[in-house]
Amino acid sequence: MLKPLLIEIGVEELPAVPLLKELKNIEKKYANILDKYSLLGKFEFYYTPRRLVIWHREFKTSQEDSIEELYGAPVAVAYRDGKPTPAANGFAKKCGVSLDKIGRSQKAGKEVLYFKKELKGKKSTELLTDIINEWVKSLDFGKSMRWANNTESFIRPIRWVNVMLGDELVDVDLFSVKSTKQTFTHRISNFNALDVNGAKEYFKILENGGVTLFQEKRRDKILNDFKDLESKNNIQIEIDADLLDEVVAITENPTALLGTFDEAFLRLPPEVIITSMKEHQRYFPVFKDGKIMNKFVVVSNALTDDFSKVIKGNETVLRPRLADGLFFYDNDLKNALSTDGLQKVAFFKGLGSVKDKIIRETKIANILFEKYNLEISQKENLNRAISLAKADLMSEMVYEFTELQGLMGYYYAKEAGESDVVALAIKEQYLPDGEDSDLPSSEVSAIVAMSIKLDTLLALFSVNQVPTGSRDPFALRRAVNGLIRITHEFNFDFDIVDTLKDLSVGYEYIDMKKLESFFLERVKQYFKVNASVIEAVLSSGERDLVNLKSKISALDSMVNSEGFAQSFSTFKRVANITKDIDLSLEMKVDSKLFEQEAETILYNKYSDVHSKDYDSYEEQLDALLGLKPELDKFFEDVMVNAEDENIKNNRKSLVASIYKSILNIADIKEVSI
Repeated sequence: MLKPLLIEIGVEELPAVPLLKELKNIEKKYANILDKYSLLGKFEFYYTPRRLVIWHREFKTSQEDSIEELYGAPVAVAYRDGKPTPAANGFAKKCGVSLDKIGRSQKAGKEVLYFKKELKGKKSTELLTDIINEWVKSLDFGKSMRWANNTESFIRPIRWVNVMLGDELVDVDLFSVKSTKQTFTHRISNFNALDVNGAKEYFKILENGGVTLFQEKRRDKILNDFKDLESKNNIQIEIDADLLDEVVAITENPTALLGTFDEAFLRLPPEVIITSMKEHQRYFPVFKDGKIMNKFVVVSNALTDDFSKVIKGNETVLRPRLADGLFFYDNDLKNALSTDGLQKVAFFKGLGSVKDKIIRETKIANILFEKYNLEISQKENLNRAISLAKADLMSEMVYEFTELQGLMGYYYAKEAGESDVVALAIKEQYLPDGEDSDLPSSEVSAIVAMSIKLDTLLALFSVNQVPTGSRDPFALRRAVNGLIRITHEFNFDFDIVDTLKDLSVGYEYIDMKKLESFFLERVKQYFKVNASVIEAVLSSGERDLVNLKSKISALDSMVNSEGFAQSFSTFKRVANITKDIDLSLEMKVDSKLFEQEAETILYNKYSDVHSKDYDSYEEQLDALLGLKPELDKFFEDVMVNAEDENIKNNRKSLVASIYKSILNIADIKEVSI
């Protein structure tokens, strides 16, 4: 039999960020627990800041009856001389029956003791307390708290529990709170508990009480309000996806409102205004024609027809935040950019100060400058940018808003008259800082960003701070991804072995093999292609990041082309023939030793392919794989392992020459198709 089931866990206001981090696991955990109790079925999960809700339109009122089969010891062990041994008696006791009820069955070719037990399914009402307790206590929101006399903790105190199967209350005890057929609506609507006669009536009570239970409906309401405000006021609202998620999580009755602040604060850099609004107040910034306006959008949770006081209150709260920002900004401009004091700011234990880090970064930057042969006129800009990149750490603004480090340095550098190249390099020093992040916009910015990432990598590896498992507190994996992207964007050759070895001079001991493996692991994760294609290119010995991209792209294109499977079998045979040949040696082929026409045809065709210059690895690989017809004819007409040792070696050298040319791009035998 099926009935609707409502589970509502009422709590004090949930903090949005911990809830959103665990959100992806909440339904999975509940489903796994239902499955464990043989009660899995369709359900929906809803949340507001004051409740977690599970809704089953149909829920089993009891478990299904089942059969449990138990197997015991082999009969030869269970009985000796016709008498039961302890093994037989123990099995009967385990099954809860007398020995005469125990049967026999075949298992793994042996006759063993056997008992089939019929299990009567339990009523759901008997299991829901355990199910709900397991589910709620499995949720991981990070920090938790205890309240009243509870010895267990949860993210916030639980204030009410409402569990109804159909119209009937299910007796549940959760954190010493017993279930009742009651719920709470929006506090402005009614502060007291309201009786609920049945599961389906619950939704109407919340709706009438100012609670929009469905989170997607709250999201749609907010977005529609945004559109209305944009249309009526000729503005654009910047929608931060994470901020929108937070606002959805902290409201039960959302209404978007437009507020205003003093135009004098527009003298602040836009990022300062936006950060003040987002981080402290959860406001959305407003723009017109691409420029920030002295307006903001707040999403209110109030239940009222007159929002004027709500708007006024939020305007009043924002003003001191912006006033503080303007005070910090003006003070910083007076003090100007300076690295004084950075020698007292520790970078990491054993790695000196931030000032020491700047010295190391400067050394790396100059090596890269020479390596990539930048215009000599840019060298001064490069060194100036590196020297000032961390200067804003000493500013009052960055002390207050640490996430603006680098960005504030850009504004202060502009105000101080630094060149656009220097200011932009300071601003872009951490780019790219994510998978979809922008890249540095100039070669100077690129080298600054690379130098910072490379020093962090080399320095931390030198003190054995190597990421393990999912742990990567210094975002070294992201740093390598960033280096890969920069080298590709600017076509900077960067050999994972040789370049890192050159740059590592002067650091304490670094396990270069470990560092190379770390880079290669990121390379394997970076390219979204058949993993064996990446492995084939790496097996060729290629370690330059730019060449890796080109070769992986070329091989992947070939592997996905029509007819590759047929070519693959031919070239796998080529690989097998050459597996015992040292391909690092020069392959000498003497055409005078050819006995078959197929040898001459293959040699001439390969010589023609080998002698040409190609615009891309893909074109070169296509030409080499185009030798398939000549190779097939060669294998059909020619006995490679001839009796004459010279002829045999000459034929192997011909085949090896072809494979060596392919190996310059990839070890094709490593490909899996």
